[in-house]
Amino acid sequence: MSLLKNIDTNPSFPPRESGPLPERLISGSPSFKTWAQDIARGEMIHTGVWEATPGETRSIKGETFEFCHILSGVVELTPEGGGPVVYKAGDSFVMKPGFVGVWKTIETVRKIYVTVM
Repeated sequence: MSLLKNIDTNPSFPPRESGPLPERLISGSPSFKTWAQDIARGEMIHTGVWEATPGETRSIKGETFEFCHILSGVVELTPEGGGPVVYKAGDSFVMKPGFVGVWKTIETVRKIYVTVM
C-alpha cells in the first residue's frame, strides 16, 4: 500500500449520488455526487471529489474538520452570525469543527475534500 495518493479530479468510476437531508434543505433541489478516493486512520480521514448542483442547504460540521479546494463552480458560505463569503475555482478554505451556516451553490461546484473526524 502506497503512502502517496493522487486525487483524480475527473474520476472515471461512477459516483455515489445523493441529496441533502430534508431538514437541511433551504431552497432549490440540489443533487450531490461523491467520488470517494481514500480512507485512512480507521475511517477517520476521508478524501475525494464532491460535486453539487445549485441550491441552498444548512451546513453543520459537528466534530468534523473539512478542507475544500474548489475545482469549478461558485459557492457562497454564510457562517451563522457572519456575512457571506464567495468561493470559486482555485480557492481553498477550511470549515472547522462546530461550523454552522448556509452553503449556497450558485454554479454547479466540484471540489476536492479532506475530512477529519
